[in-house]
Amino acid sequence: MTVRNLLTATAIYSLLASSAAAQEALVSYKSLSPELALDLARATLADCQKRGFQVTVAVVDRFGVTQVLLRDRFAGPHTVSTASGKAWTAASFRTSTTELNAISQPGMMQAGIRNLPGAVIVGGGLTVEAAGSLLGAIGVSGAPGGDADEACAKAGIDAVRDKLDF
Repeated sequence: MTVRNLLTATAIYSLLASSAAAQEALVSYKSLSPELALDLARATLADCQKRGFQVTVAVVDRFGVTQVLLRDRFAGPHTVSTASGKAWTAASFRTSTTELNAISQPGMMQAGIRNLPGAVIVGGGLTVEAAGSLLGAIGVSGAPGGDADEACAKAGIDAVRDKLDF
């Protein structure tokens, strides 16, 4: 191999190696559009209203940052921070707040998560996923119990499922 060929091969290898390193440094992810987050919140609120519940619905992105917050006119003032906290908690732990409640009872190994700032370990927070990717989370507060909050959230996700699956 001549010196010229060796230099050409080295240059090509260097370009390929730097391209691979650049790709490893970047991350791609899917996220909810503001329109889809609003559709999700509206569908969830509508389901709760149909059941006779006055609630607040919060939709957060995959990082737990609020995208949409809807409060029904007679929902209690505490429901705003509770719904937001449930959504943030579900996104942060990448699991439902009902599941977190079950694994964090006093005396259990995960009990300490209940003391984390901002964590709301009460039913009503669900992750929003599609094609194996976490897109965000939803939190509902104001129905009579976390199971009812979660039922509304599930109904909202089901209502927009066709827009989530890609």
